[in-house]
Amino acid sequence: MSSVGYRQLWAVDPGGWRAAGAAWAGLAGPLDRHLGELRTATGRLRGGWSGAAATAADTRLSGLRDELTSIAPALIEVDQVLAELAGGLAVAKARLSQAVAQAEAAGLLVDRSGGVRVDPARFRPTERAGVAAAGVAAALRAALDGAAAADRAAADRLDDLARAAGTGWASPPPPGRPALGAAPALVSAWWSGLTPAQRRWLIAREPAMVGRLDGLPVAARDQANRLRLDAWRTELLAERQRLLSRVPSGPLALIRLRGVAGRLAGLDALVARLTAGEAPRAYLLGLDPAGEGRAVVALGDPDHADRVLTYVPGMTAGLDDASGELGRAARVLERCAALAPDERSAAVLWLDYDAPDLLTEAASAGQARDAGPALHRFQDGLRVSHDGPPARQTVLGHSYGSLVVGVAAREHGLAADALVFVGSPGVGASHATELGVPSGEVWASSAPDDVIRAARSPEELGRRVLLRTAPLAAVLGWPGQTGHELWFGHDPSDPGFGGRVFGSGRGGHTGYWDPGNPALDGMARVVLGR
Repeated sequence: MSSVGYRQLWAVDPGGWRAAGAAWAGLAGPLDRHLGELRTATGRLRGGWSGAAATAADTRLSGLRDELTSIAPALIEVDQVLAELAGGLAVAKARLSQAVAQAEAAGLLVDRSGGVRVDPARFRPTERAGVAAAGVAAALRAALDGAAAADRAAADRLDDLARAAGTGWASPPPPGRPALGAAPALVSAWWSGLTPAQRRWLIAREPAMVGRLDGLPVAARDQANRLRLDAWRTELLAERQRLLSRVPSGPLALIRLRGVAGRLAGLDALVARLTAGEAPRAYLLGLDPAGEGRAVVALGDPDHADRVLTYVPGMTAGLDDASGELGRAARVLERCAALAPDERSAAVLWLDYDAPDLLTEAASAGQARDAGPALHRFQDGLRVSHDGPPARQTVLGHSYGSLVVGVAAREHGLAADALVFVGSPGVGASHATELGVPSGEVWASSAPDDVIRAARSPEELGRRVLLRTAPLAAVLGWPGQTGHELWFGHDPSDPGFGGRVFGSGRGGHTGYWDPGNPALDGMARVVLGR
């Protein structure tokens, strides 16, 4: 059994392990280029050579292509393993630092080997000091045990990969695949019945299926979806070329061109974050460049986190600004890390629905209802794929996204321990008890200058947006200044809704994530269960 010493843990650099993992993942690009060159060479060979020798050569080249195709997911898996190791070591170091601070506060000394004793310059050894020393020693041991557990887990997974390199990366699985939209528990049971080699075969050869199945491990979905990034970009480039080739090009074509350009820029920004090698590691759980574009991206591994946030954005959200929406999830995660450095938290941007683009669309709950089954299935999948004791799962909806969360919770149920609504136009419910979680875990916040407070009707909200200020509307005497009914039901930030309210500073409809806004701390504390 591996162990980690006190001095080792102080000296370890989690960032170094993270960088090493990113370097392994970076090999997937050159590998893919070589694979393309091999395909081209094989095509030329088939066109100009025939006979038994040509057939043998073609068979050998096909085998090489299969081997190269199987290696790509393994490179990404090494990155995942080392990133997970880095995260575990970072948490262990934070726990070690807290234990040393606890010792100093109690007048105790921690020596270079991790031993604990009373500081004779401050206190005499007493029974009470001995109890305090035992507590600090236990905290130190817990930190070291956590580091050792992370080390063992990484070593075991790397050993598995090394064995696979000698025995064969992949082998075909038996027939039968879960249908898209299958229950996560059924998907998980099917995956558990496969060998590691069969799973790698599926990831490499059927990434479109693996990447979209809720209930599969986050690591498998991330590997599969990363393999498709180049194909998605090629798809967008082809769409742009088709639009450019149309003559004449009218206003509609120009609008579509701008849309494609926005999605290309959004995809490139996501790829930059996925390959940055920074903490926390990003996991690609879903992407679709069609329409306005969709993306599901996790920061940190939800399968190994103690706390998991799912963030559902609102109106106008799409692939073009997915990285900006991911930044909001990241800011909540940063506050979680600051408030609880000894716990592992992860945050997911869930943009897997057709968000409204116009006020006329946002006036209807139709798109929220359409999104409900997918959000329900995704949250169930997080619960099913989680490794170890269940994580605390929080679902956060902003603006129209709060309606998506509310409708999903009321009509389908959500695997969530807490729901959070910020800047909400109503959540499709008249009381917190309709949402399927304890009312003490339904939270909401509304900034004093958020225009969404005017959301009693589409027309009124439109006037408020144009005037940019709710106080002026009050002066003009427009209706809706009293009462708690919003566009889609009772205001969840009204105590009468039956949930709990946390404060927000001024910042309009999008300022909840601004540094220094108490709403940011409020969201983080709910995620942590505090």
